[in-house]
Amino acid sequence: MKTNMLLFSLFCIMLSACSLSNKKDMKTVITNLQLIKEKGELTAVTLNTSTSYFIYKTQRMGYEYELIDDFAESLGLELNIKVAENVTRLEEMLQSGEADIVAYPIQMDNTMKNKYLFCGVEQQNHLVIVQRAEKGDTLSKDVTQLIGKEIWVKDKSRSHERLINLNTELGGGIIIKKIERDTVTTEDLIEMVADGEIRYTVSDNNLARLNRTYYRNIDIRLSISFPQRTSWIVRKDCPELAEAVNEWAANISKGFVLKAAAKRYFEQSKDEDFYSGSIIIKKGAISPYDSLFKKYAPEIGWDWQLLASIAYQESRFHNRLESWAGAKGLMGIMPRTARNLGFSPDSLDNPEISIQAGVKCLISFSKYFSDMEGDEKIKFTLASYNAGSGHVTDARSLASKYGKNPAIWNDNVAEYIRLKSEPEYYNDPVCKHGYLRGTETFRYVKEVMTRFKTYKSGTK
Repeated sequence: MKTNMLLFSLFCIMLSACSLSNKKDMKTVITNLQLIKEKGELTAVTLNTSTSYFIYKTQRMGYEYELIDDFAESLGLELNIKVAENVTRLEEMLQSGEADIVAYPIQMDNTMKNKYLFCGVEQQNHLVIVQRAEKGDTLSKDVTQLIGKEIWVKDKSRSHERLINLNTELGGGIIIKKIERDTVTTEDLIEMVADGEIRYTVSDNNLARLNRTYYRNIDIRLSISFPQRTSWIVRKDCPELAEAVNEWAANISKGFVLKAAAKRYFEQSKDEDFYSGSIIIKKGAISPYDSLFKKYAPEIGWDWQLLASIAYQESRFHNRLESWAGAKGLMGIMPRTARNLGFSPDSLDNPEISIQAGVKCLISFSKYFSDMEGDEKIKFTLASYNAGSGHVTDARSLASKYGKNPAIWNDNVAEYIRLKSEPEYYNDPVCKHGYLRGTETFRYVKEVMTRFKTYKSGTK
């Protein structure tokens, strides 16, 4: 009898301990999400890439950024974004508690599922062939049709490795052309395909989709790898946070937010030539707004034709235009920038107000280059107007590091602004502002200056 009573007592003690342990575990789980809510802030870590997170004209943007920002807002939380150098650092920052969630597509596999909880909007990614699709071009629709074709890839890249394996699977025949120069980016290769300089390259599907919004004459439908499922991750001890993310994801998958973000980054054309509608211009004039350019050009001390060239680059003189990124009006001013300059974003479709705001913005950027004169000062100001002064500062730092002149644009800083689309460069310790689609800024400065000289030679 005594033995039975002793066993019963031990059983009750063990049951009580388990109950306390379960309560303690539940308290830890609840505390995690409660602490985030009590703090009023969600800390997310991501990578600087063209699709996840970047700064454009001083404004935060990116597909993953817009989604995690919407999730934070759905819980009434402020979003604190941190940027990691690579995927390994993403995990380290999550595990150490520096971040609550990784807002970057992480590949799902058994190893990762044992370590983390996957949550959020599930995506599928894979490698694709990027090929030109002009009228008269014959498209390769099957991997066997790549035999005998020259395909250009960056040396030792994921695309290069997959192409080698594909070539082996096919029994050889693909002509693999390696780009070994660090100065050539994947986006450069895609542009070379669009321009007809090369016939094929390989890209991550999401990057290819993004670039197709710039180059409508490329085809990206031929896959050369299996789809890989990806999603965000949280720590294993945060099931309630994961549950909240999944609930939010289920709701936005049926609504506007997800579709709008996907359209902005992966569908909407970013080619300036998509602007529609005709503008009536009097004979001998550059635009309908020449008098306004002449009125406000003295405030910055520039030729009025230069302001006209900027307006054409930004809007093709369509004063009610809004770009894919949200830049508004004749001079392409971002809403946040307008507010910082003392203008209402809703007033930017007024040509005069847009020009006033544009000139004020240009003046503020030109102050960063007070040690420069003439065309050099103009070029650096234009680059800042397009990309933001932080990215220009990064490019100058890179130029100095690699032995170029940080006060000269052409063939010096211009080369490094272009390279800010490559992780090797935007993750360099001298860079503080991350990813930039630098080819856009490189082209922007060149085209504005070329057009300005044409305008000036034809007008007074």
